[in-house]
Amino acid sequence: MAHPQPRNTGAHLVYSELKRRILSLELRPGQRIYEPAMATELQVSRTPLREAIRRLISESLLEQQPTGGVLVPVLDEKVISELYDVRAALESLMAREACANATAQDIEKLQGILERNAAMVGFADEAMKYGVTLHATIANIAGNTWAQRFHDQIASQVVRYRHFTNNSPDRREQALADHRILVEAIASKKPDKAAKIAFDHVIAARDETLRAISGIGLVAE
Repeated sequence: MAHPQPRNTGAHLVYSELKRRILSLELRPGQRIYEPAMATELQVSRTPLREAIRRLISESLLEQQPTGGVLVPVLDEKVISELYDVRAALESLMAREACANATAQDIEKLQGILERNAAMVGFADEAMKYGVTLHATIANIAGNTWAQRFHDQIASQVVRYRHFTNNSPDRREQALADHRILVEAIASKKPDKAAKIAFDHVIAARDETLRAISGIGLVAE
C-alpha cells in the first residue's frame, strides 16, 4: 500500500533526513525522538517534524509508545527473520518468473550489472548498490506487480540491516558468486535453479545479519 506523500517540501526534507538517520543507525535502536530538540537540530518548526514522524510511524520506522513518546524500533530478531523470510519467498518467485520473461537484451543488462558488481566488490557501498540494482532488474523482468509492490515495502525495512552483511568482504564475494549463478540460471531458462539460488541467497543474508547484530549486542532481549 503506497503511503501518502507529505503535503509540503519541509516535511519531505525532514522525513528524508530522519529516515536516513534511522536506516544508517545514526539514530540508535531504542532511541527516543524528542521533538523540541530534534526540531532545533534540524532547524524546522514542529509541524513538518510531526508530519514526518507520522509518516515514519506508518512505515514502521518509528514506534508510537502508549505514553505518547516516539522511539526508533529496536532490532528484533523475530522481526528481522520474518522480513528476510518473506523477502526470500518474493525473490524466489520473481527469479522463477524472470526465467520465462527474460529476453537477450535483459540478460545482457544483467551481465553488465554483474561486471560492475565484480569490479566494485572490494567497496562496500558500491557493491551494495550494484547488488540492489541486480535484484531490482530481475524484479522488473519478472513483471509481477504485486510481488514488486510487496518487495519494495520490505526492501525499505531491509536497508536498515543490509550494511551489517555488506561490510564483510567474504559475504560480498559470496553474494557476487550467488548473483553469477542466478543470472546464469535465468539466462538458461532454469526456473527451479533460479528460484532456489535466489531463496538461499536471501536466507544467507538473513543469517549473517542476525549473527552480526547479535555480535555487537543490538538485538532485543
